[in-house]
Amino acid sequence: MAKLPIITVPDPILRETAAPVEQIDDALKTLIDDMFETMYEAPGIGLAAPQINIGRRLIVMDPSRDEDEPAPLVMINPEILERSEELRVHDEGCLSIPEYTAEIERPQRTRVRYLDAEGREQEEDFLDLWSTLVQHEIDHLNGVLFIDYLSRLKRDMVVRKLTKQKRAEQPA
Repeated sequence: MAKLPIITVPDPILRETAAPVEQIDDALKTLIDDMFETMYEAPGIGLAAPQINIGRRLIVMDPSRDEDEPAPLVMINPEILERSEELRVHDEGCLSIPEYTAEIERPQRTRVRYLDAEGREQEEDFLDLWSTLVQHEIDHLNGVLFIDYLSRLKRDMVVRKLTKQKRAEQPA
């Protein structure tokens, strides 16, 4: 397994729509393992392939960080089928937008169809934190970031700050 570099705002790949995964093979399974290692070491609870500069519809998640039992989940080509009208607010952060969080309101329940790591079709309901997380990661596959749910002013401030930091980190 290998830890991969995480792409940050304003990298343009974060705004692209990811292409479907065409084939589940050993290379994809290695990528999945690498994505989990990258996510856990970051540390994060979710990671989408575009965040590591791979424009494919693949996400890994595990919101159990503070619990005894890990609950890793892989979704290949996920598709949201339904969202509840009931909403919940969560203080979201993102590995691609370091050191920034904001309260975002999203549906409390989300029904998703996806392929698991073995290529079997799954359909599942996600509640509360899982629902927020799956929506956040699927947004990444569609070129959407959680800051897009903020006012334009707040979003622009975050992007400007990160762009300035990125420029300052680059060698002259």
